[in-house]
Amino acid sequence: MPELVAQGSKGMLITDGLYLKPSKSSRVLAILEALTRDSSLSQFELGKQLNLSGAMVNQYLKQLQESGLVEFVPVNGKSYNYSLTEEGQQSRREMFSDYSSETVRLYTTIKDFVLDRLSSLEKEGKMKLALFGASETCEVALSALRESNFQIMALLDNDTSKQGQIFNGHVVSAPHVLEQVDCDAVVITSFGRQTEIYEQLKPYSEKRGFKIVRF
Repeated sequence: MPELVAQGSKGMLITDGLYLKPSKSSRVLAILEALTRDSSLSQFELGKQLNLSGAMVNQYLKQLQESGLVEFVPVNGKSYNYSLTEEGQQSRREMFSDYSSETVRLYTTIKDFVLDRLSSLEKEGKMKLALFGASETCEVALSALRESNFQIMALLDNDTSKQGQIFNGHVVSAPHVLEQVDCDAVVITSFGRQTEIYEQLKPYSEKRGFKIVRF
């Protein structure tokens, strides 16, 4: 699954996955956010953070200047600080509000998808689940399951560095605990290696009689 909402180490509000591509609005918002934090960023630094060419950054900044959202403040004969005007700050706040609303709607849609995918288990009365994969997707699944009657019996992961750690209120265990865990189904919440994990779980499933669910 592509990363749905990406926010990099510099706080860039840019989504760039297989299905969700950065729009002009998202790039403008990312530029305004970056300049709010540091108006001394050069065009080169902005381009590096946003993965944009220098020509594109220059074009966006000129458009923002012409729209009265950003002003160019000379530092010396060759460089500028790019400061948001009051109108620019207001536009940034409004754009971020819209961005946040869209993100929440997308998050809710994914949670609904998770519950819908597990609805057949609920109809069968299979309410005890183990989740395999302590990942970002697992966080969404756990959030969705908090609003349901499903019980989380175990959270599993192959990564030994995660085992024994607390992940969203659950202790991450090694897969071999499935020998003892009482569960009706194991839900694969790691999208990176679903087929490999499925094959790994099949012997446990055949021995213990639980279902394996893939999204």
